[in-house]
Amino acid sequence: MKAATDEVPTLSRTEKAGPHEQRIRELYRECKGNLVRVHEELQGEDIDLSYQALTGFCRRHQIGRKAKVPSGQYHFEPGEEMQHDTSPHRASIGGVERLVQTAVLVLCYSRMLFFQAFLRFTRFECKLFLTDALKYFGGACGRCMIDNTHVVVLSGTGVGMTPVPEMAAFADRFGFVFAAHEKGDANRSAHVERSMDHLERNFYAGRRFADPTDLNTQARAFCDRANGRWRRHLHASPRELFAAEQPHLKPLPIHVPEVYLLHHRIVDVEGFVTVGHHRYSVPPDLIGRQVEVRETRDHIEVFRGPRRMALHNRVTATTPARVLLPEHRVQRSRRTNEVPPEETALIAAGEDIATYVRLLKQRLPSLRATLVLRRLLAFMREYPDGAFREAVSTATHYGLLSLDRLEGLILRAVEAEYFVLPLHKRDDPDEEE
Repeated sequence: MKAATDEVPTLSRTEKAGPHEQRIRELYRECKGNLVRVHEELQGEDIDLSYQALTGFCRRHQIGRKAKVPSGQYHFEPGEEMQHDTSPHRASIGGVERLVQTAVLVLCYSRMLFFQAFLRFTRFECKLFLTDALKYFGGACGRCMIDNTHVVVLSGTGVGMTPVPEMAAFADRFGFVFAAHEKGDANRSAHVERSMDHLERNFYAGRRFADPTDLNTQARAFCDRANGRWRRHLHASPRELFAAEQPHLKPLPIHVPEVYLLHHRIVDVEGFVTVGHHRYSVPPDLIGRQVEVRETRDHIEVFRGPRRMALHNRVTATTPARVLLPEHRVQRSRRTNEVPPEETALIAAGEDIATYVRLLKQRLPSLRATLVLRRLLAFMREYPDGAFREAVSTATHYGLLSLDRLEGLILRAVEAEYFVLPLHKRDDPDEEE
């Protein structure tokens, strides 16, 4: 008003902390970014500066703060790019809270969503997921953006990323290539990151699943609903935009082979092969032989050369399991109630011996009784009948089960009757006694 002009004059005044800028920067490094300690040190050096003036000065001069960078925007043409990522989530499976790996694939133009959950996520699960996702979309975009995951990346990051040959061959089969964003540039894959947050708050919250198969079944239904829902920022639903994007996708190959993981195993002595802590039965004639095991999403197939020898449903439980098919069960010989020939021969020898046999079978286990009866039959055949029966009667009376003691009784009777030396007359009367 005093200048009689409509131009606002520039406010120019010195800052109280201006002369001490260098000292403030030094104290900020020494105090490890704690501005309260910086203010205390300044007061100790008789620098009259309020805490509010100090923090305001640090904000204006970017002390301890990074300059704000405006966010950008990526524009994608139909069929140009799809984004893939994985993230751990907690899910209630079978009444137990378990950690699952959620894999997500999003088409960047139409925002079409597809996701599945796995108990683990290796290259095998990655190929399973991408195969199902591309079948769901009916094709693939020309580029698949990832976040430098070791599942796909062999070496390098960002533009210099080199994919694993196995995954590069898989991508070439469907007509796309893997690309990785620069390290720390998560905004480059913002579409899939936003979908992860959406699933955390809208899919896993409050849901219960019977098993991993039930989880993925509900996930497919959730994708169908989410892709058909109108979105305000798109002014359409993803499915409506997908109708324009689908002709630009790389078509699927004429034959999409089933994804499997190959194992080489030697059948153990029990007729089983082990895959992932679980044991699966094979025909008994393959014991000791090397076989080829193919692990698919739902099955375990055992091959001997070109022939498939066994087919099992794949076990997804974490606790070790033992799977035996009925056709691989060996019929064991069952014990019969037939009387052993040793017992028959002893019973036929007389009632006194039969009584002792019953005593042995009553007091001894079945296997041990068989061995004892075999030895008892050998006594009856080797020793004199009278000495044997007398010893058996004594053993029955006193309940003697030890055959060593029974043999001692037999030998005592035999010694008195069969080993007595006769008295001979001396031929020479002068022979000394």
